[in-house]
Amino acid sequence: MSSDIIVNAPADFHVHLRQGSLCHVVTPCVRKGGFTLAYVMPNLKPPITTTDQALAYKALLESIDPHVDYLMTLYLAPELTPEEIRKAKRAGVVGVKSYPRGVTTNSDAGIENYEVYYPVFEAMEQEGLVLNLHGEVPSDADNNVCVLNAEERFLPQLVKLHKRFPALRIVLEHATTRAAVEVVKSLGDTVACTITAHHLALTVDDWAGQSFHFCKPVAKFPDDRKALQDVIRQGHPRFFLGSDSAPHPIASKLQSTPNHGCAAGVYTSPILLPLVAHLLESFGALERLEGFASSAGRQFYGRAATASGPKVVLRRFKHIVEAADTVQSDEHQLLSFWVGRELNWVIAE
Repeated sequence: MSSDIIVNAPADFHVHLRQGSLCHVVTPCVRKGGFTLAYVMPNLKPPITTTDQALAYKALLESIDPHVDYLMTLYLAPELTPEEIRKAKRAGVVGVKSYPRGVTTNSDAGIENYEVYYPVFEAMEQEGLVLNLHGEVPSDADNNVCVLNAEERFLPQLVKLHKRFPALRIVLEHATTRAAVEVVKSLGDTVACTITAHHLALTVDDWAGQSFHFCKPVAKFPDDRKALQDVIRQGHPRFFLGSDSAPHPIASKLQSTPNHGCAAGVYTSPILLPLVAHLLESFGALERLEGFASSAGRQFYGRAATASGPKVVLRRFKHIVEAADTVQSDEHQLLSFWVGRELNWVIAE
């Protein structure tokens, strides 16, 4: 087997780049991890709900690292209007992200009723913006809903939205269940799905009692993980990489109180492409690397790379991921996923 793999224009279609000084630390890690396109999440404080805010955020990111193509999104909230959607389209904003209220980091402004946003979705359908769905419902003890079945309970809403807006491009973000894979496969070509690197590796046993593996949605059962792996092995064109890389200071991952758990999020950006290659190789899908980490997502979003586009060379090299490789500053102590474990690949200098 060749010791090198060339990947054309790797693209991460779901990443959190934060704000303030933390943004300056984590944004360079997009390219450090091998990526030249970043689909940027809008759940800042306050959330990005206007075109002007999105453009200002993009300008900040470009000032930090101008060598990445940042695709910007808006946060679905009551102040978002069809007129703002049309303005966003003219300005190059690509999508709108929906968070159910309270299910994950910075989702307090999330929605509770999709039908009130139908005029916004109609404008998005007309303008060609993508609807990105955090596919969970809030936990509800009265209805037997918790983190383990929150995604599956959301899936009827995805089907309903697709039926109502068949031309609207929809992405179910960071799927974790076999049920989600099967529903997305059953829908039309306007519905796609992102899969994270960490959900290809983890199951519920890995995050129960381990805060650094805790994210939303949580990793599920071994059969669910196998479904994610299988759909990548099959090379399905509507399933592609969205890392959901979500950096949190070490302290916030360790702290927990009776009323507030540890921060939800797994940080993979600094090692992302080597990690994806390592994981795909582990379940016999290494030949799908470029499709999963570049071309499938680019095709769905209309961002196809040219033959002369940026290429990343991965080199086979067994090594242990060290904490020192992923802590970027004295001010922000961050710990990447996979620290202390072996990786089979590095990015060639």
